[in-house]
Amino acid sequence: MIDPRTLKGFRDYLPALMIPREKMLEQARRVYRSYGFAPIDTPALEYTEILLGKGGDESDKLIYRFKDHGDRDVALRFDLTVPFARFAAQHIGQLGMPFKRYHMGPVWRGENTAHGRFREFWQCDFDTIGTTSNAADIETVLVINDLFCAIGFERFEIRVNNRLVLHGFLELHGLADKAVSLLRSLDKLPKIGREKVVQEMVREAGVSPDKAHAVVYLAKVPEATGADANAKILQRVQDFFAATPNEKAAEGIRRLRELLTVAKQAGVPESRIKIDLSICRGLDYYTGTIYETFLLDKPDIGSVCSGGRYDNLAGLYTKQALPGVGASLGLDRLLVAMEELDLLPKTATPAPVLVVQFDAARLGEYQKMARSLRAAGIGVEVFPEPKKVGQQLQYAEKRGFRAALIAGPDEFTKQVWKVKDLAKREEQTVSSGEVAAALQAILMR
Repeated sequence: MIDPRTLKGFRDYLPALMIPREKMLEQARRVYRSYGFAPIDTPALEYTEILLGKGGDESDKLIYRFKDHGDRDVALRFDLTVPFARFAAQHIGQLGMPFKRYHMGPVWRGENTAHGRFREFWQCDFDTIGTTSNAADIETVLVINDLFCAIGFERFEIRVNNRLVLHGFLELHGLADKAVSLLRSLDKLPKIGREKVVQEMVREAGVSPDKAHAVVYLAKVPEATGADANAKILQRVQDFFAATPNEKAAEGIRRLRELLTVAKQAGVPESRIKIDLSICRGLDYYTGTIYETFLLDKPDIGSVCSGGRYDNLAGLYTKQALPGVGASLGLDRLLVAMEELDLLPKTATPAPVLVVQFDAARLGEYQKMARSLRAAGIGVEVFPEPKKVGQQLQYAEKRGFRAALIAGPDEFTKQVWKVKDLAKREEQTVSSGEVAAALQAILMR
């Protein structure tokens, strides 16, 4: 007998998790569409050359790579951004610029599993390509804010930085040629701490301890507090470059300032956005604004929505400039956080109403009522067997139904139905024509 089991880093989704997962996908889809992002899809498998070298050496090590039946070198996508760059280069003539897309689907990374981190997980991406305008970067923040509000969060923080500031600093210190290695190490700052990051920079990038400490110092510019905390941080960064100005750094600071101003004017609470110079994102293709989103009640789960600007990624596939910016919702990690915060609904059914089958001879009438309720927008399940009413109600409560409909010979004679609120354990009798209104009143509570 084969032992039923799943691979390490992979998981099954039972209805109690799959139902809120699908709901989040629907919420994300609605928010993305409201901003004009259009849906696309790409294959799970790509030619390996499409994926290698795009996220960096460490990402390359995580790729699931193999030979297919045609002896082609293929790999499973490790994110949705690199395939999108290939997609855009391939279909540029049909898309037109700028082009706004969203894409939801599974990705695979052969990395060590950890809390909230899996080897197969879903990403929900949205991107704008074909423009370098800071307006697209700013809109990305607005989408992230609206996305988390739609899901039901109020206590979250969008941390923002701009790689131009970091690259400008590295240029001033003669470290521009070591940017990839240094920023990859800097990205680990929240996980391993200042001293280990410095040690890794010395070891991997070959810089002196003083240079490594200087990079970390910039990333950890003393934080400010109060309503104008972000403005104070940016002023301190600007002062940092006052003696030796740098165009890249100045542009990065300007873009961050404009982002804060427009987001405030658009109605995003100032406390939702935080300038954090330690954020640099581990993938090599980011060039400008970068984002990471944290739940204030569950910061240890890590960023649950991240992204940034990538102005050169599609240049690997086409000579036409296709600058882009976007972010990705980490659906599975967010689900883990919501599980632990007890924010998931206690239900294993997408239909909130159960029709109890009291009398098998009346099955047609039970199904008729169920269909009329579905037409009114109410999800209904009809119990398949005429078991004892108590057993059927136990089934309903176990699976999280909100209400039950009961009708036996007496009710059919009087053309009425018993409507039972399962949470309150209250029951009322209404006419057939009033069933939908009675159920809607229960479901709105």
